[in-house]
Amino acid sequence: MSFADKTLTCRDCGTEFTFTAGEQEFYAQKGFDNEPTRCSSCRQARKQSRSSGGYGSDRGYSSGGYGSDRGQREMHTITCSSCGKPAEVPFVPRGNKPVYCSDCFKSQRSNNVRSNSRW
Repeated sequence: MSFADKTLTCRDCGTEFTFTAGEQEFYAQKGFDNEPTRCSSCRQARKQSRSSGGYGSDRGYSSGGYGSDRGQREMHTITCSSCGKPAEVPFVPRGNKPVYCSDCFKSQRSNNVRSNSRW
């Protein structure tokens, strides 16, 4: 397939820019169906605004990870079903299942892993 330079108009600033044959070939190799809609300076400005939080800054993941805008987790005091010691968990116990302190939970978990293994 042969490519020829095309003149396109930037959707942001309205200036004309050239979509070169080389760029078109690159787009085709990558499987991109759409031509660029912004000139290189507007694309760069858009990338810059996204990386600084200007675009989509109301989303929790744009500023440091999923849920980073949440506060401290609410902890609930329980009595461990195994050892009887008080502990805190990050969920509301329902009462129909045993709830363990972190030490007993690790112990229960490692016992379950060993009993479920085939070796």
